[in-house]
Amino acid sequence: MAQLIQQLINGVSIGSVYALMAVGYSLVYSIMNFSNFAHGGVIMVGSYLGFYLLKAAKLPFPTALAGAALGAALLAVIVERIAYRPLRTRSAPFLYFIISAMGASMFIENFVVATIGPTFKTYPAVFSRMPFEIGPLYVGRIDVLIFVTAAVCLIGLVYFIDRTKLGKAVQATSFNQRAASLMGVNTGLVVTLVFAIGGLLAGVAGVLFGMKYTVYPQMGGITIKSFIAAVFGGLGSLPGAVIGSLLLGVIETMVSGYFSSNYRDLISFTLLIAVLVFRPIGLMGKVTEEKA
Repeated sequence: MAQLIQQLINGVSIGSVYALMAVGYSLVYSIMNFSNFAHGGVIMVGSYLGFYLLKAAKLPFPTALAGAALGAALLAVIVERIAYRPLRTRSAPFLYFIISAMGASMFIENFVVATIGPTFKTYPAVFSRMPFEIGPLYVGRIDVLIFVTAAVCLIGLVYFIDRTKLGKAVQATSFNQRAASLMGVNTGLVVTLVFAIGGLLAGVAGVLFGMKYTVYPQMGGITIKSFIAAVFGGLGSLPGAVIGSLLLGVIETMVSGYFSSNYRDLISFTLLIAVLVFRPIGLMGKVTEEKA
C-alpha cells in the first residue's frame, strides 16, 4: 500500500507539470481550433530563462520564476504575431497553421542549439534535496513546490476565465469567434491574450520541469505528453486538460514503478490512439466540426 501511495504522489507531481503545459494547448485550440505545436519551444525557452536568471543573474527563485514566465509569454505572443496572424487575416486552411507551428518549433529549437549549445544544463539547488518523510513515504520538496505552484496557477486561471470581463470575452470567442466580434469583442486582442496566458503557464512549467530533471534544447518534445493529456481530457476543455494530465502522470508512474520505464511511452501513445479511435472528443471535450 505504501508503494502505491508513493507512486500516486510521484504521478501527481509530473501530472501537475503536464497540466500546466496542456492548458496552453487547450486554450489555443478553444479559440483557433488547431494544435499549437510551437508550444514546446516556448516551454524550452522558459526553462532556459529560469536557469540563467537563477544561475547567472543570481535572482531569488520567485523573481526568476516570474521573469521566465513573462519571457515565455512574450515569445508566445511573438510566435502568434509572426507565424499565425498573417494566416488568420487571410483565412488560411488549418493545415497551414500546423505547418507554420512545426516550422516555428524547429526554428526555436535550432536557434537555441546554435546560440546556447546542445549540452544539458542542471538547475542550481534552490531547495534542499532532502525529502519530507511521512511514515514510510518520501515526498520531495520539489514535488510539493510543483503541485502547489501548478494548483495556484490553475486556480488563478479558472478565476480569470469565469470571473473577469476579459475571461468572459475569451469564453465568447471560443464559442463563436464571428458572433463575438459582431457583439463588440476585440477577437484579435483575445487571441493575443490567450497566447500570452499559454506562454505564461508554459514558462512556469518549463522552470518546474527543468528543476526536477534538466534543461536541454530538445526538451520541448516532452509536450507530446501534454498534448496526449489534452486529447485524453478533451481538447478545448480546461478541466479536461487538467484531469487528463493528472491521469496520464499517474498512469505513466504506475507503469514505470510496477513494470518498466521502457513501457511508459508505449502506454502513453497507446492511450492516445485508443482515445482517438473510441472517443475522439476525450473525457470532457466538445464536438466540433473540424479538428486539427
